[in-house]
Amino acid sequence: MRIALFPDDYLPDSTLVHAKMFHELALELIRLGHTPIIITPGNPNQSTLLSVDFLDGVEIWRFKNGQTRGIGKVKRAINESLLSFNAWRAINKKVKDNPIDACINYAPTIFFGPLLQWFRYKYKTNNYLVLRDMFPQWAIDEGLISPISPITLYFRLFERLNYSSSDIIGLMSDANVDFFIKQHPKFKQIEVLRNWACVEPFESEKISRNIRGELNIKDKVIYFYGGNIGHAQDMDNLLRLAKAMINETDAHFLFVGQGDEIELVKRRQIEWNLTNLTLLPSVSQTVYKELLLQVDVGLFSLAHSHKAHNFPGKLLGYMVQSLPILGSVNPGNDLIEYINERDAGYAYVNGEDELLLLAAKRLLHDEKLRKSYGCNAYDVLVKDFSVNTAAEKILQQINKDC
Repeated sequence: MRIALFPDDYLPDSTLVHAKMFHELALELIRLGHTPIIITPGNPNQSTLLSVDFLDGVEIWRFKNGQTRGIGKVKRAINESLLSFNAWRAINKKVKDNPIDACINYAPTIFFGPLLQWFRYKYKTNNYLVLRDMFPQWAIDEGLISPISPITLYFRLFERLNYSSSDIIGLMSDANVDFFIKQHPKFKQIEVLRNWACVEPFESEKISRNIRGELNIKDKVIYFYGGNIGHAQDMDNLLRLAKAMINETDAHFLFVGQGDEIELVKRRQIEWNLTNLTLLPSVSQTVYKELLLQVDVGLFSLAHSHKAHNFPGKLLGYMVQSLPILGSVNPGNDLIEYINERDAGYAYVNGEDELLLLAAKRLLHDEKLRKSYGCNAYDVLVKDFSVNTAAEKILQQINKDC
């Protein structure tokens, strides 16, 4: 089959977890005998409406669209709202000559719904939605927007359109399925589709960026956070941990990424004199993988106010490099039991700062424990989060009606 994939960001320039996930999914689809086409926004300054290139044998259609990250919220909302129109304008003729059999959408963003509707009615595609963050619900939970404001109603319209354009919706956990059913009872075609990753660890004979030497932290235990630094992650949660460990001279915190909370992190560094924390901007995927070879503990965080029960995709990157996991999430998130019961690390409810601190110190002072939990994390990845498992599950649903 010719299968179109719709991530809102993609390699090689993106550092977002889902960009890497979709590339790995595309490679697995090729291995299974299919032809994936990535359809994604390209550079706003590209000279043509559509640019076609290849990465590791994956065909990528990049359509011209305004920037959707690192800009103001209003401008971002406008540019995201235009995703479907700009994509259709760029690919309409090309799709006519190269029909698509099925589509795999990713949310967030919620704004590919109209385009997926067009594919469904024009080309009779079967559409699978990989639903990860339930926007705008998480923004309402965080108090960023009012549940009855006009902008929320606008977002809700596109959210429903995104769901209705999908033949099946895959959520990352059983708890998320239960939450979704309560929020959207009319949508019945749902299942658990866990996040995925290639299970082959990254290896490199020569590291291009020696972060330990660069930061003069050669012998320290590095607690690493990589990915989106935004409201949903509640970076204050991890910053409090760094503050509590300021006197642990063998520990250092390294945050790498982009997002709405960058200024908060910078402000806290100054206010709390966090000399044990380094904040770096986003890096390429290759450098990111190299960083994972040099750090010791993988950090994660979700806001306490979250109602959905997400499994942060960044954890898979940690797992593939056998890093123990440390962090906290919203109450009721089954990730807590999932990590703790498998001895893959420590997970708590956001706000249980003392427990998080004790676990961080335990990992700091026990190298054997770090290695043991890291090995367990890798075993969990292989068993439950392989890209082959995800691809087979998606294809099974797509093939039902083909």
